[in-house]
Amino acid sequence: MEVREGYKNTEVGVIPEDWEVKKLSDLTSLMTNGFVGIATTHYTEFENGITYIQGYNVEENSFNVNGIKKVTKEFHKQHPKSCLQEGDLLTIQTGEVGLTTIVTKGLEGSNCHALIITRFEKHNSFPKFYSYYLNSASGKKQLKEIETGSTMKHINVGDMIHLKVPVPTKAEQTAIATALSDADALINSLERLIAKKRNIKQGAMQELLKPKEGWVVKKLGDLTKVFTKQTGFDYTAYIKPSLVQYRTEDTIPFIQNKDFNNRWINFDTDYFIPKSVATQFPRILLNEKSLLISISGSVGNVGLYDSQELAFIGGAVAILKFKDSDLIDWVMVYLKSIEGQKKLLDNVKAGSHQNLILDDIRKIEIVFPPNQEQTRIATILSDMDSEIQALETKLEKYRKIKLGMMQNLLTGKIRLV
Repeated sequence: MEVREGYKNTEVGVIPEDWEVKKLSDLTSLMTNGFVGIATTHYTEFENGITYIQGYNVEENSFNVNGIKKVTKEFHKQHPKSCLQEGDLLTIQTGEVGLTTIVTKGLEGSNCHALIITRFEKHNSFPKFYSYYLNSASGKKQLKEIETGSTMKHINVGDMIHLKVPVPTKAEQTAIATALSDADALINSLERLIAKKRNIKQGAMQELLKPKEGWVVKKLGDLTKVFTKQTGFDYTAYIKPSLVQYRTEDTIPFIQNKDFNNRWINFDTDYFIPKSVATQFPRILLNEKSLLISISGSVGNVGLYDSQELAFIGGAVAILKFKDSDLIDWVMVYLKSIEGQKKLLDNVKAGSHQNLILDDIRKIEIVFPPNQEQTRIATILSDMDSEIQALETKLEKYRKIKLGMMQNLLTGKIRLV
């Protein structure tokens, strides 16, 4: 493969000529397992307990503090090799293997379980650079290659020490990690803002949807002219054999339960179905304003289809076409509320998969205010949804930008030093 001037082809891909390639172990003073036994008998509620980090606490270059446990000081003293220092990398060893984060100030002195600890020499490496590298496409590819196990994936320290990594100068490592950290900070601030906006919306919904004098109750099934889903026979005999993964002029989107939420509908779906097949099932054809309810998988998810683009529903989705389409907006607002979600989820049938039965959903009672108040409340909440959707779109854009930055910076395609 021809490589542009100033670059070279290596075991880790094309990198600048002045970068080196070394084994991970050549850069580290310690690579070891965290505690690998069962520590539950040593958990403590005391404030002076030692923080105990486990795989589910690790996210990409960050921590999920929910559910962090504490262990006794006696346990901690018995397992000194699991004692963490600031700058250590933690890599999930079992489960979602390979996901890596860095121990930040405030978590030094913690203990850990089922995580590979990588400690770098202080003078020749910037640890956060390698945290980003291990979470990049190149790093994940190498970690994938050393996975063992079939049902439960696992990586061994003895294999990870041989991973080849690029080695820029420490100054360039620092500049790259700083740029990516700035991108993370922007993403994290947007995530916090979206969470705040969602909480505000939930509070507004609780207040606005409190029943008042003059509000009436109607059963959901009484409001619809079509309340149905795919049948298993139709799916097996006609629909599944017709699905394709590429869109053409003769196909339409196949909407699954992950393809809708509120007013958002994803038309760039995993599968498409020929119009000639879809039109044989007019009751489950999305050809007019309709309400969609997820009845299996992400149970209780509710969406509103209101588009000129023709589409077709998947098997885990109920479709509701109303006698009066003007009621759909309010019904969606109500079913997305805490009270509406409770009514939906109270009907969940537990089995190998959680699911909702159409007859149960038909009996759900919807509380209706007068038309003018319906419009006012739906407009307020719709404006909130639009604001949240705009922020989520921006968040997705920033995440893609960060992925592009990782690809370019961690391979030296773009130089910062």
